[in-house]
Amino acid sequence: MQSKFTETPRDLAFLLTEANGYLSRDTVVILAGSGKVKAGTVLGKITASGKFVPSPAAQVAGKEGAETAIAILGYEVDATNDDVPAVIIANDAEVKRPMLIFDASVDDATKQTAKLTQLRAVNIKAR
Repeated sequence: MQSKFTETPRDLAFLLTEANGYLSRDTVVILAGSGKVKAGTVLGKITASGKFVPSPAAQVAGKEGAETAIAILGYEVDATNDDVPAVIIANDAEVKRPMLIFDASVDDATKQTAKLTQLRAVNIKAR
């Protein structure tokens, strides 16, 4: 019997270029309850707590502010039960558009284009 393997996105595989050194990277906290968040996931920041979650298409109660995409997760994390520290790409970078992962609510081309426009505001350009 043949086994099947499912490979998740590789850490930082979405990244084409970034600023010298680690100027494009920051360390943040991913909110508990976010589940397993894959590398390349587009993130937003919750205004009240400063924690990050996958950026939804519209405002979600308790996650206000996160509807604006401002970063991309660099390394996969498991935030199912606890807040976890994570490395993000926060600015001055070029990324591979096909490798980006969006929140389930960002489910069509128009919503994805809006997220990419938001990322452009922090100098992250998708190619």
